[in-house]
Amino acid sequence: MRSASYIFLILLFCGSLHAQTNKDSLDVIQFSGVVVTSDEFGEMLPLPYTTVAIKGTDRGTYAEIDGFFSIAAHIGDTLVFSRIGFETVEHSVPDTLATKFYSWYQVMSKDDILLPEAVIFPWPSRDHYKIEFLALDVSNELRQRAQENLAEEILDRVQSAVAPDGDNTFELEQAKRQYEYQYAGQYKPQKIFDVVAWSQFIKAWKRGDFKRDKKKKK
Repeated sequence: MRSASYIFLILLFCGSLHAQTNKDSLDVIQFSGVVVTSDEFGEMLPLPYTTVAIKGTDRGTYAEIDGFFSIAAHIGDTLVFSRIGFETVEHSVPDTLATKFYSWYQVMSKDDILLPEAVIFPWPSRDHYKIEFLALDVSNELRQRAQENLAEEILDRVQSAVAPDGDNTFELEQAKRQYEYQYAGQYKPQKIFDVVAWSQFIKAWKRGDFKRDKKKKK
């Protein structure tokens, strides 16, 4: 009789443990979807790099380049969609799911924030600015120095010595890629067949530019 009671208790414990395990496994779902936004024409476009975080936790992910995201969540969790320049949106996982997979199509709206205008002066007030402006030295010597500093040769030398910034580097890289894509799969044009280059060469030869270069070398 005592053995039968032990067996009954063990079976009851295993049953409750199995039920608890099934409940926990059903409580975790794979939350996937796509984050999009509308352009100026009303067309839907993917919104990459949108942060998808589970509210109240340190777990989260982000949307890929095509707007797709996927994260493991629990039923009842609240997911927060956020991105700079867009309104933050929250969405809760419903508790009526019958499967372990849940798909969602999240539309993000632009958030227009108008910052107040900030005018920065190197003087404490406008009155100080007027005093300093009227006291400026605009003599002929300073004017001549400014003209010399703004000469085309000086500006070209300074430009060649200063390293390109991020915008210039991006433009040069884009122009290089565009040139490569334009002649992809074919021979690039050769300067030997460039009529304009030949015309400039003949004019320089007639002017005697190459002769002057030889004299300088001597």
